[in-house]
Amino acid sequence: MNKQKPIHNLKTILTFIIPSLIGLLLFITPISSGDGLTIPIAIVSKSLQAMLGGTIQYIVTGIVIFMAIASSLAKIIKPAFVSNSHFLSALFNVTPFWLLMRVIGAVFITLTCFEFGPEAIISGDTGGLVYNDLLPVLFSVFIFAGMLLPLLLNFGLLEFFGTLLTKIMRPIFNLPGRSAIDCMASWLGDGSVGILMTNKQYETRFYTQREAAVIGTTFSAVSITFSLVVISQVKLEHLFVPFYLTVCLAGIVAAIIVPKLPPLSWKKDNYIDDTPRHADDEMIPQSHNVFSWGYHQALTRASQITGPKQVLSDGVKNVVDMIFGIIPVVMAIGTMALILAEYTPIFDYLGMPFIPLLELLQIPDATAASKTIVVGFADMFIPSILASSIESDLTRFVIAALSVTQLIYMSEVGALLIGSKIPVNFLELFVVFILRTLVTLPIIALMGHLII
Repeated sequence: MNKQKPIHNLKTILTFIIPSLIGLLLFITPISSGDGLTIPIAIVSKSLQAMLGGTIQYIVTGIVIFMAIASSLAKIIKPAFVSNSHFLSALFNVTPFWLLMRVIGAVFITLTCFEFGPEAIISGDTGGLVYNDLLPVLFSVFIFAGMLLPLLLNFGLLEFFGTLLTKIMRPIFNLPGRSAIDCMASWLGDGSVGILMTNKQYETRFYTQREAAVIGTTFSAVSITFSLVVISQVKLEHLFVPFYLTVCLAGIVAAIIVPKLPPLSWKKDNYIDDTPRHADDEMIPQSHNVFSWGYHQALTRASQITGPKQVLSDGVKNVVDMIFGIIPVVMAIGTMALILAEYTPIFDYLGMPFIPLLELLQIPDATAASKTIVVGFADMFIPSILASSIESDLTRFVIAALSVTQLIYMSEVGALLIGSKIPVNFLELFVVFILRTLVTLPIIALMGHLII
């Protein structure tokens, strides 16, 4: 009788445990810093940003312009070395829409870098905000998160926790247990890290189209650190604990309800290659309990690692994919969204239907508050900036909490989702944003009345 090679040997066990513990330490472990609670990956990213200083902007400008030119040439000339490489083809040979976004991003970043052209594009509230405040952060986060993401994804950690947490995540949210790790990385660190993890797992057939869309729009939670920045902006720092508990409660309710509504409920439970999800993928054999099966799954995954070269190669590909593929899109879409917010009354008009709802919920200054509700779709921080001049503590509390629970904003998370492989488009993101607003607003208003 042929005996299967055992995977429970010391080498495999250490291959699972050591990189996974390092990954947990870097991405999930909360530590105190000068800015409050954060994760080590965010600290090293900020250190790189501080070290490079203003050079980052020039590096990012070069990348965005290069991608516009290289993608145009790949489309027109179709060089063999690009066509014959799956990785290069996916990076450069994009659809006409994404090519247009890269060209628009290159135009915007050139004008902003040289401070030349229409004020609407280069202003510190539009292109200047994306260029100076957002892109340097994304660049430094992408380098470390991309390079070190294999520690979380490749060594069995997600298989282990995924099996343990399936009993919670599947009945409540109809999601795999491993999605809880994405949420924790976002919650403690940065929403963009959660989206990158979700996208990577969708590409490698761990999430279906529906699961990836739900996780990307529902579990890319706002970090504790940024929540503190928002509540400070509306001068209610002394209410941070009840504020964050309100955000968590409203976020959990939205995570249960919104995925059961269109457009998320319409997404297919098929993988990226359109094959259906197997219901028995999460079944635990009778010979195992939850812990032992999770451990077995983790060791099986760890045993597939061929060596450091494979892990390093995966990390480098992640970095290139993120920096070269996503940053040009963020520059284009983020700037366009902020131009609409700053220079057109469109968000004022879109906020008008919320006035009766705000009045029904007995929120003071309902008209002023309504203008801040939909503008959060452009950028999460704009509502709290606008709300800081409103007199009522209750109204400022509600606006700040709502801006954090809405989650989807085009200057970062929305642009990242559209730039990724996760199957959501602009219109779907806007509908999900409105649904999250309608679900969370009554909960936040009720909590606000109880707290203030």
